[in-house]
Amino acid sequence: MSLIIDMEIKHDVLCIRLNGELDHHTAEELREQASSAIEKKNIRHIILNLEQLSFMDSSGLGVILGRYKQIKQVHGEVVVCAISPAIHRLFDMSGLFKIMRLEPTEEFALERLGVA
Repeated sequence: MSLIIDMEIKHDVLCIRLNGELDHHTAEELREQASSAIEKKNIRHIILNLEQLSFMDSSGLGVILGRYKQIKQVHGEVVVCAISPAIHRLFDMSGLFKIMRLEPTEEFALERLGVA
């Protein structure tokens, strides 16, 4: 299975919705698309909607951590939402929840960032 990347910009927030598998085959495409949007559109925050993400490996964690570092340079925030139990466990074990907030839905994440 591949990865479908849906991106939408709301004010200075990049909403990234992932559907499928984020692994070493698909991580580079996400990195390129997200980095390009952050640089060209003056993005300050990212919301990662992982509701439809069925699998993620360390390559996926790496690309997410890289975008976190990119957003931190502009004093922004990365919020994760709608996460499955398996992906939640991966984020938990990797320590990403120590630096990223988790919200139940994309709407809640937008509210927390003051966009909704």
